Amino acid sequence: MLCGIDEAGRGCIAGDLVVAACIFKNDIVIPEGLNDSKKISEKRRYELFEVVKDATKHHIVIKSSEEIDEKGISSCMQEALQEIKATLKATEYLFDGNTTFGIKDLKTMVKADGKIPEVSAASILAKVTHDRNIISDAKKYPLYQFEKHKGYGTASHVALIKEHGYSPIHRRSFKIKALEPTLFDIV
Repeated sequence: MLCGIDEAGRGCIAGDLVVAACIFKNDIVIPEGLNDSKKISEKRRYELFEVVKDATKHHIVIKSSEEIDEKGISSCMQEALQEIKATLKATEYLFDGNTTFGIKDLKTMVKADGKIPEVSAASILAKVTHDRNIISDAKKYPLYQFEKHKGYGTASHVALIKEHGYSPIHRRSFKIKALEPTLFDIV
């Protein structure tokens, strides 16, 4: 029994970190069209989200930007992975990526979200949950256009931070080079 695990939002400069895990139910056929969530259209991800939820035992962990600033992204990842292992019982746990964050008996595989159906399913749950949360935040903080960049550090997002300052959901512990003072700023 394999538990596939993936995350969304780890590289963002705003919003939640979402870590999801999936185990396919014994009597369920693996849904068609599973892949790395980034390689599926947004519309198809949203369709597969409900199919995956029905076809799996799953668990989703959400870590807020405040928790990330307080504990650090690695500690939040570690806590999320521990919670998943405590909640979903499997014979094997496979995480997309190349680090275990110090979690015992956790296997990793780079690009597992495009190769292993359980990880693909987790990728979809994590990405859709992350995107729904940041789109909800976009309504609270419309100046930042979170619905467009989903919290990632795009040039337009950084320009909006320069213009408006940080919002309550920005990760202040993440250093953004474009926002750091330069020698020319010091007078």
